[in-house]
Amino acid sequence: MRHPQARISSVDALRGFALVAIMLLHNIEHFDLYWTPAWTPAWLAAIDKLVWDAAFFLFGGKAYAIFAFLFGFTFALQFDRRAALGDDFRPRYLWRMCLLLGFGLFNSLFYHGDILSLYAVLALALLPVARLGNRALLTLAVVLLLQPFAWAELLRALPAPAATLPDPSSWAYFGRANEYLKHGSLWDVWTGNLGNGKTGVVLWSWENGRVLQIPALFMLGMLACRTGLFAHDGALNLRWRRIGLSALVLFVPLFIVSKNLENWIAAAGIRRPLEQIVTSWSNLALASLLVATFVLLFQRAAGARILSRLAPIGRMSLTSYIAQSVVGTTLYYGFGLGLYQYVGATLGILIGAALALLQIGFCTWWLRRHEQGPLEALWHRATWIGRAANAPQGQPGR
Repeated sequence: MRHPQARISSVDALRGFALVAIMLLHNIEHFDLYWTPAWTPAWLAAIDKLVWDAAFFLFGGKAYAIFAFLFGFTFALQFDRRAALGDDFRPRYLWRMCLLLGFGLFNSLFYHGDILSLYAVLALALLPVARLGNRALLTLAVVLLLQPFAWAELLRALPAPAATLPDPSSWAYFGRANEYLKHGSLWDVWTGNLGNGKTGVVLWSWENGRVLQIPALFMLGMLACRTGLFAHDGALNLRWRRIGLSALVLFVPLFIVSKNLENWIAAAGIRRPLEQIVTSWSNLALASLLVATFVLLFQRAAGARILSRLAPIGRMSLTSYIAQSVVGTTLYYGFGLGLYQYVGATLGILIGAALALLQIGFCTWWLRRHEQGPLEALWHRATWIGRAANAPQGQPGR
C-alpha cells in the first residue's frame, strides 16, 4: 500500500539535502573560481585540504546525481497524474523544458556551471521513453550508465595506447573564464558565461560522462516513482537496506580502483577512459548509499522530525538554486565582493552552511504563506498557460 503524502515529503526533503550539498560545494570552490588565498597559513591550509577532500568525497558527483534522479521522479509523477486524466503530458512537458531552459540561461549569466539548462535539454530523452515498460526502461538506463562511448574510446586505444594525452578541451575555456570572473564587470561575466563558460561546461559534461549519466538517472527516478520506492512501507524499507548494502559493497572496490589507476596504468590513452567509467560508477554507488541512508532515517520518527526541515528548500528548489547562484557569485566574483581572494575551503563551507540555513528559514517562512515558491509558481503558471492545470486534454482553462 502506498502513502503518497509520506513519499512526497521524503522526496522533498531528499531534494533539499541535495540542494544544500550542492550549495556547500559551490561555496568552497567559489562557484568555479578556483583560487587559494595567498595569506593562508600552513595550519589552515591543512584544514582547508581536509575540508575540501571530505566535502568532495561525500558530495562531489553525488549531490547532482541525487538531484537528477529526483528530476526523473518528478517527471514520472507528473506524467502519471496527467495520464489519469486521459492526457498525454509530453507536449506540455516539452514546453515546460523550454521554460526551464530560460531559467537556466538566466542562472548561467551568473554561474556558468548551471545544471538547469543542461537538464532542460537532456530531459528531452524522456519523451520517447515515457511509455516504455519498466524492464525496457531499466535496460536502457543501465546501458547509458555503462558509458559506452568511454568503452569505445578505450577499445580504440588498446592497439597503441598513447603515453600522454593533451589536456581535456574544457580546461582552456575554464582558464579563460578565470580572468573575467576575477577581474571583469558584471557585463563581462554575463557575456563570458553565456559564450565561453557554457561551452566549457558542455565539453566538461561530455568529457566526464555526464551527458549519458544524467538521462540514465532521470530514467532511474522514473522507475522509483512507478514502483513506489519512497512509500513508507516495511517491505520497501527492507529493499532500501538491500540497496544501501549493495551500494556499499560496490563503492569500496570502485573507489579504491579510481584512486589507484594513475599508479597502475601508465598509458593515459587507456587510463583516461577508465577513470571516466570507474569514477562515474563510484560516484553513483556512493550516491545510492546516501539516498538509502537518508530514506531509512526518514522512516524513523526522530529522523523525520530533523530531516523534514529540509523539505521546504526542496519544494522551492528552483528558487533556491537560482538564488544561491546570484548571491554566491556576488560574494566571490570580482564584480561583487571578490571574496575568492580571502576565503579558503574551511571558511567557504561555513559561509555555505550559513547561506543554507538562511535559505531553509526563508523557504519555511514563505511556504507558510504560499503554496509554491515564487519561481515555482511562475514556472507552473507559464507551463499551463491557456489551460487549467487540472483540465484534461481538449478542455480549456478558465
